[in-house]
Amino acid sequence: MAVINLSLVPRDTVSHLAKRSNWASENSGVVLVFCIVFVVGVGLIGLFIYKKMIARRERKARES
Repeated sequence: MAVINLSLVPRDTVSHLAKRSNWASENSGVVLVFCIVFVVGVGLIGLFIYKKMIARRERKARES
């Protein structure tokens, strides 16, 4: 009669869980585009806030 080796079951499960692919290294172009879009977006938001602050300062200077 064959003996079932139960030590293989957890080891096999752990090996399946540990086998992960690195999506970022496989798709470096996509990651680069995401980074560029983020930097441009933050720059545009910063420019928008800067212009609003300048307009607010000018409006306060005219009122005083």
